[in-house]
Amino acid sequence: MAQREYRTLSEMFLHRVEESGSRLALQYPLDPGWGELSWKQTGERVRAIACGLRSLGLDNEQRVGILSSTRVEWILADLGILCGGGATTTVYPSNTADECTYILTDSETVLLFAEDDEQVAKVLSQRDKLLNVKKVITFAGKAGHDGWVITLEELEEIGRKHDKENAGLYERTIESVKPEHLATIIYTSGTTGQPKGVELTHDTWAFEGKAIDDINLLSVDDHQYLWLPLSHSFGKVLEAAQLQIGFATTVDGRVPKLVENLGHVRPTFMAAAPRIFEKVYNKVVTGAKQGGALKYAIFRWAIGVGHEVSKLRQEGGHASGLLALKFRIGDKLVFSKLKARFGGRIRFFISGSAALSREMAEFFHAADILILEGYGLTESGAASFVNRPDSYRFGTVGLPLPGVTVKLDEEDGEVVLHGRGIMRGYHRKPEETRAVLTSDGWLRTGDIGEVDEQGRLRITDRKKDLIKTSGGKYVAPQHLEGRLKSLSPYISQVVVHGDGRNFCSALITIDEESIAGWKQERGLEGLSYAELSTHPEVVGMMQRAVDELNEALASFETIKKFALLPRDFSVEEGELTPSMKIKRKAVETKYKAVLDRFYRESLTSMSSPSSSPDGLPGT
Repeated sequence: MAQREYRTLSEMFLHRVEESGSRLALQYPLDPGWGELSWKQTGERVRAIACGLRSLGLDNEQRVGILSSTRVEWILADLGILCGGGATTTVYPSNTADECTYILTDSETVLLFAEDDEQVAKVLSQRDKLLNVKKVITFAGKAGHDGWVITLEELEEIGRKHDKENAGLYERTIESVKPEHLATIIYTSGTTGQPKGVELTHDTWAFEGKAIDDINLLSVDDHQYLWLPLSHSFGKVLEAAQLQIGFATTVDGRVPKLVENLGHVRPTFMAAAPRIFEKVYNKVVTGAKQGGALKYAIFRWAIGVGHEVSKLRQEGGHASGLLALKFRIGDKLVFSKLKARFGGRIRFFISGSAALSREMAEFFHAADILILEGYGLTESGAASFVNRPDSYRFGTVGLPLPGVTVKLDEEDGEVVLHGRGIMRGYHRKPEETRAVLTSDGWLRTGDIGEVDEQGRLRITDRKKDLIKTSGGKYVAPQHLEGRLKSLSPYISQVVVHGDGRNFCSALITIDEESIAGWKQERGLEGLSYAELSTHPEVVGMMQRAVDELNEALASFETIKKFALLPRDFSVEEGELTPSMKIKRKAVETKYKAVLDRFYRESLTSMSSPSSSPDGLPGT
């Protein structure tokens, strides 16, 4: 049966409130316990926020910023902005005061939601530069500063009064919003220069919600656990899907609480970036190793059986006879415990934001946990491709959503997309817009890919990230990085380097949490991260993982030298984007001396660890 199609996201929300009234819409953490909002209650709060914003002078398509981590108020504020006719400027809470000022000024934001006193302090320090911002509304901070800062409760009270005095204004405002009107500006994290504001319309989000509904990926009876940054398009597209379909969502952006919350919330699906799955993998494998030889042997046997079953399932078959019996035993001894960590009801995970290695997907599938990888850019409305529960192939990002058209550039295989999800353009950047968006609406993604016989897309690498060695050979670094991380549970991050060089090298960081048990077994708890990175046994473990990787590679792809860095990458130090992607150029610039040293040194001792002049261990 065809699903209803909406003109705008605000119209979609109004219908969802009318249709789903008493059903659970949002669950959120309280201290103690959990709070809940039905769709009717959500509708009442959004109405108050929307009317409050209009009373403060908000006009159609004017920008209202949200500077906050993921929490229920983020969603309420966003819906209030949209239903008030405005457009949301998303700002990461990790942005510095100067970065916030750039985004708020460039987007011409007139009102701002700020999470707490810490976030309010950022904009207060820049108040003399934020001339367009008339008012700051804080979710959990204090009001004051000559009335420039008010609380969310105060805004909602203003809104309820305004609504009473202007009967029908809320509905008329929603009716006045057009599909082509701006709904969201999301500033891309970027690895160089100032971020660009991606303009996404109501039609973009209405299309995305409907397309996800059309493939029957999710149903009204699903329950989502949402922790992703809502400042990122991956989080935003899930909001659109919820409005279209009507499933319940538990919202809590505190990543350290994720595993604990999963056991309580018991969701049926969750979206995540690959880094989350890598960390779970590391914890599971190291836990099995620390359980002793017998436990680890059982674990490896069960995973081996799981891989056999996974291969059958990927080909459309199923296990039977002795293999089915062994799989049931493996499930009871190993897999069921892992699934219980996730609440016991997970139908599948959805992976996006960065590339998920095939090895990681196959490991979880062997443990009877399905990860469906998808693909899209902020510029394409986040969701353009996704694997389906009944049709998936690991190593691909699946089939296009209905309404998405794809072609590959004949010259270099670049993925080029067309459809209603494509951005309107970069805010106030016509030249940058023309560089990626053709006059007839095709988006050049910057990703290299190939399409298989079933129409599934496989991303092979970023066009800008492809390494061309001095010998003229092309290497896809992300592929090697994912493979290497799957070979050692103690690896956190990897950057493969070699553009214009005569061989490939790598910078590696340690997963401090995963290696904690190894340290304890050897009485090395007192070692700092930096000391651990120079320990001969740790360097030796990394060397073995690199050797294993190299065995399956062509000679020009092999990692001939590597260094263990004295700390992990972080958002704060500028090596990761807020969505946990590596800022490759920033890392290479920061560690330029280490990389240059690789290529200056003699190649005569490639197989044994040695200490570098700058104190970094490597080979």
